[in-house]
Parts: sequence; structure tokens; C-alpha cells
Amino acid sequence: MKTTLILAASGAALLLAGCNTTAGAGRDLQSAGKAITKTSEDAKK
Repeated sequence: MKTTLILAASGAALLLAGCNTTAGAGRDLQSAGKAITKTSEDAKK
């Protein structure tokens, strides 16, 4: 349990350090969403 908590906290810290701001995190999520949408649209064809 303790190891899982440490890993989760470390992962969250790395993600937040990469984004720096909430706006940056929003742009990252939006970019990922666009990539997923494009992939699913390509698969429909």
C-alpha cells in the first residue's frame, strides 16, 4: 500500500512538473483528445 502511494505521488509530481500550470495541463489533455479522435476517425474509414 505504501509503495503504491509513493509511486502515485511520484507520477503526479512528474506530470505536474511537465505542465507547470493548469492551462498547460488542459492543452496537454486537449492534444491527447484530438489524437484519439483522429485515430478513431481513421479506423472508421
